[in-house]
Amino acid sequence: MVTRWKALFSFPNPANDIAARVVAGVVVVMSVAAIVVPERWLLVPLAYGFWARVLTGPKLSPLGWLATRVVAPYIATPRPVPGPPKRFAQAMGTAFSTAALVVWFGYSDRLAASVLLGLLAAAASLESFAGYCLGCRIFGLLMRLGLIPDGVCEECRDLRIRHPELADS
Repeated sequence: MVTRWKALFSFPNPANDIAARVVAGVVVVMSVAAIVVPERWLLVPLAYGFWARVLTGPKLSPLGWLATRVVAPYIATPRPVPGPPKRFAQAMGTAFSTAALVVWFGYSDRLAASVLLGLLAAAASLESFAGYCLGCRIFGLLMRLGLIPDGVCEECRDLRIRHPELADS
C-alpha cells in the first residue's frame, strides 16, 4: 500500500522538456484568459493543475497527462531533463496560482490576482516559447547557495552526468 502511494506522489525524473513546454504554453493561455475575461472560476483549474503536477507529476493533471502522452510525442522526440528542478518550477507555479486564487476569491482583489497571474504568464512564456525555465534557474541558484542539498539532484550538481562530453579526458 505504501508503494502505491509513493508511486502516486512521485515526479518523473527525468522529465520531458517538450511536455513541460507544452504545459507552460497552456498555462500562459489560461493565465492571460483569467486576466482578460475576468472570470474567477478560471483560477480553479489553473491552481488545481499546478497542485496535481507538483504532487504527482502528470498522473492527476489532465493537462500534464495530455502533454506527456499525446501532444509532446507528436511534436518531437522526448528531451529528458532533470526532474527536481521542473518540480520546483511547478511548486513556484502552485504558489503563484494559489495566491491569485486566494486574493481574488478571498479578498475580491482582482488587481492583485492579475499581477500574480501576469508574473506567472511571464515565467510560463519564457519556458514555453524560449525554453528558459525560470524555476529551474532559481533551483540551481539555491543549490549553489547550499539551500538545496546536492543529493536532491545529482545531475544538476554535476553536468557531466548528462553531458559526458564535458568530462576531462
